[in-house]
Amino acid sequence: MFAAVGVLVIGVVSVVLARLKPAAPTVERATVWVDTVKRGSMLRQVRGLGTLVPVDEARRLIPAATQGRVERILIRPGVEVTPDTVVLELSDPQLQQQLSESEQQLRGAEADYNSLEARLQNDRLTQRSAAAAVEADYRAAQLQKEVDEDLAKDGLVSALQLKTSTVRADSLLTRNKIATESIAVAEQNIKAQLQAQQARIDQLRSLYTLRRSQVDQLKVRAGMLGVLEQVTVNVGQQVSPGTNLARVADPTRLKAELRIAETQARDLTIGQKAQVDTRNGIIEGTVIRIDPAAQQGTVSVDVQLSGELPRGARPDLSVDGTIELERLDNVLYVGRPAFGQEQSTVGLFRLDPATGEASRAQVQLGRSSVNTIEVLGGLAEGDQVVLSDMSAWDQFERIRLR
Repeated sequence: MFAAVGVLVIGVVSVVLARLKPAAPTVERATVWVDTVKRGSMLRQVRGLGTLVPVDEARRLIPAATQGRVERILIRPGVEVTPDTVVLELSDPQLQQQLSESEQQLRGAEADYNSLEARLQNDRLTQRSAAAAVEADYRAAQLQKEVDEDLAKDGLVSALQLKTSTVRADSLLTRNKIATESIAVAEQNIKAQLQAQQARIDQLRSLYTLRRSQVDQLKVRAGMLGVLEQVTVNVGQQVSPGTNLARVADPTRLKAELRIAETQARDLTIGQKAQVDTRNGIIEGTVIRIDPAAQQGTVSVDVQLSGELPRGARPDLSVDGTIELERLDNVLYVGRPAFGQEQSTVGLFRLDPATGEASRAQVQLGRSSVNTIEVLGGLAEGDQVVLSDMSAWDQFERIRLR
């Protein structure tokens, strides 16, 4: 009897034990991140690292206007400059010689002009003197003609003498007209010769001005108010025209260049609001440019800063930017899990407050933000889920939080 009872008890215990679920592993609650599913408005954002850089019109590269050799570097990066501040000096003996030659040619042309003007003035006076003599002879002949005409009326002068005085007056009238026209033609000729010589002087003066400007540009100036950012040449280096010598920027006119992951950049548009964290303050801004091409998995986004720059803000300062995409109203959302992308289904441990255990649930996720993600199914408002990396417990469907 005792044996039969013992066998029966053993059988019952075996069946009960076989139906028991395996013991759930215990996890310290302090080591995991538990969040509660909420319903309400969710702000979608994307975040990216970046740097502060001067706006396009507040940064200037200083090129070499002519070839030369770097003689001296007068200031170094970090120094505040004005448009007339000399950053470095170049030297070019050939350019100095060309300046001297062009100056001598200009002085020679000006001397030739003065000599030509004096000679033409002398010719003008001679021609006017001759024209004045012809005019005087004409007036005298005209008077004699008039006298002879009056005397001929009284029969005191012969017809031959009257005809002779008339012919002489008419001849001198023609000569006087020719002399007057000759003076006008001579004036035009003088003007043309002086204009030609003046054009040569203007050409040589332009060349001299160019050489003078090139020599002045051997002293390389900043060209704008700001801070010298970079000097790209060394003393003794030979440079050619167009070589970038230095870079100047206005540190008070900055924008943020953020690098956003290309997987999160598809919803970016111009005009979206942004916030830039400089680690010393947060600046409001607006998206003004989105690079159409991705580089190394990121998209470059320019943010125009509208707020006052905090102290310590300077070019090339590392910043953290957040761009607001949209606001979702009346949606279920929860903190973003360690593993789980938007528009996907993941397994999350849902906590049962009564037992302290968490069982795995399949959760359908929707649109995501920086720290939150939309819940489309698998969870209800008020549910608590574990968002930490639980890959170490993938083989378990339940865990116990202690």
